[in-house]
Amino acid sequence: MSKFLPDIIGLFGVGIIVIAYYKLQIEKIDSKSLEYSLSNMIGSILILISLIFTWNLASVIIEIIWITISLFGVIKYFTKKEY
Repeated sequence: MSKFLPDIIGLFGVGIIVIAYYKLQIEKIDSKSLEYSLSNMIGSILILISLIFTWNLASVIIEIIWITISLFGVIKYFTKKEY
């Protein structure tokens, strides 16, 4: 495996999260949307993959928390009741 591949994977994850946050700020998506939660979760998973190769405990912890909160948002999206 190329030594740059983990960085590329991590940067792709960062890009996904930044784009989702930008879209939220310009009101193109809602914070309760499936797109926003999935973007954050997928981006964080990709960053976490890159951290396996370049270990940083604090970053691993925040990414696990980010994934957990995003997963909560995905579950909430699919279990919300429409009235």
